Amino acid sequence: QVQLDESGGGLVQAGGSLRLSCAASGGTFSSDVMGWFRQAPGKEREFVGAINWPFSMTTYADSVKGRFTISRDNVKNMVYLRMNTLKPEDTAVYYCAADLRGWDIGKTTSEYEYWGQGTQVTVSS
Repeated sequence: QVQLDESGGGLVQAGGSLRLSCAASGGTFSSDVMGWFRQAPGKEREFVGAINWPFSMTTYADSVKGRFTISRDNVKNMVYLRMNTLKPEDTAVYYCAADLRGWDIGKTTSEYEYWGQGTQVTVSS
């Protein structure tokens, strides 16, 4: 069973940075997509960005493009979300997600098979 464990969330001032980590285990990560989503109170879960394997192609939501960067370390089975120039509207629970069925990057929650438990990111103004 695939398990995803996020870490690195916390409280940060606007303009600051955080790096989220996602540790993946229990699966074969040879042709896959690892994504990040977020959900703010009262809102639907939304796509933040994703990276595929083996091509390491990335795609981002327009709201975070240029500020957030996704990377992965396939030796350690880790995926990272580096968040710079954080804004109060970035406040949300951030989720790591995995689709092990191929490398086409999806942007909807239904395109991902496995989910982590989420980590809270709070950006104060």
